[in-house]
Amino acid sequence: MENPYPLPIDISSLTSLLQPMPTNLSTEAFWNYHEATKHSYARVRTNPRFLDFGNQPLPFKIYTSLEPSRMPTEVRQTGVAALSAIAARLPDPVPANAAPDLEAVAQLLYLSAGITRQRKYSGGEIYFRAAACTGALYEVELYLVCGDLVNLPAGVYHFAPAEFGLRQLRAGDYRSVLVEATGGEPALAHAPLTIVCTCTYWRNAWKYQARTYRHFGWDNGTLLANLLAVATALGLPAKVVCGFADATVNQAYGRDENEIELHLWSTVRNRSQHPCFGTDWGVHRNPTTSVALRAAWADSRPGLRLD
Repeated sequence: MENPYPLPIDISSLTSLLQPMPTNLSTEAFWNYHEATKHSYARVRTNPRFLDFGNQPLPFKIYTSLEPSRMPTEVRQTGVAALSAIAARLPDPVPANAAPDLEAVAQLLYLSAGITRQRKYSGGEIYFRAAACTGALYEVELYLVCGDLVNLPAGVYHFAPAEFGLRQLRAGDYRSVLVEATGGEPALAHAPLTIVCTCTYWRNAWKYQARTYRHFGWDNGTLLANLLAVATALGLPAKVVCGFADATVNQAYGRDENEIELHLWSTVRNRSQHPCFGTDWGVHRNPTTSVALRAAWADSRPGLRLD
């Protein structure tokens, strides 16, 4: 497409506004954000903002042109108590063929992001999930990138909690894209399944405004803790990967601009292949999705609702 602006662009008048992007070692930026968004007695009680329920975003991301493939609803009993699963460590070595089937995938998703109960109230209905979330807004979305598993063909899938199913976004094995995005992370190179966690900004910011970035860490951390515990109970070794190139991961599952990737969670073959990764946060600053972007995204992903 032809660039609408003449090149080169004169930015001499903007040089005083340009600042280098802070790194993870620059604590000043994080501290400033913490101070600006922390609660206080006065701040909470003097904020004149109110909730606009007519503008509340949907609690689910919906691909209207893709039918979900329903997953098994019977949850297998592992015989492992919840606290034991949290504290336990799988024995070494892990069997070389340790890989989830569709039933195990269903259990992982249900006990981390599945709907466990619902409650009606004057403004509508709340669908409570397995992992708690600030304001019961559940902004975390889950995508699966897998090879061929038992009863689940290789592909890229979006987890649909409302139908408790998977919508296939891409057919085929795209795991190499994630390996490239993490610089050859061995845990992903040997993983039969990786779950990509993203957060939809507006779904949480509708209520919590700038505090939303705090909640991304809290809420996604709670969900990841559930995933790790369930994986342990099922005998599946797992790894959380925080360092990756956002743009490369975007190519795999087609993230829209209202989502932010946070972590990659993967089942792996062998725990000895788990080097630690430092956190590399990719922050996209679009608080909402513009009309133009909605139209462009609709062209590339027919049937997707971004509200």
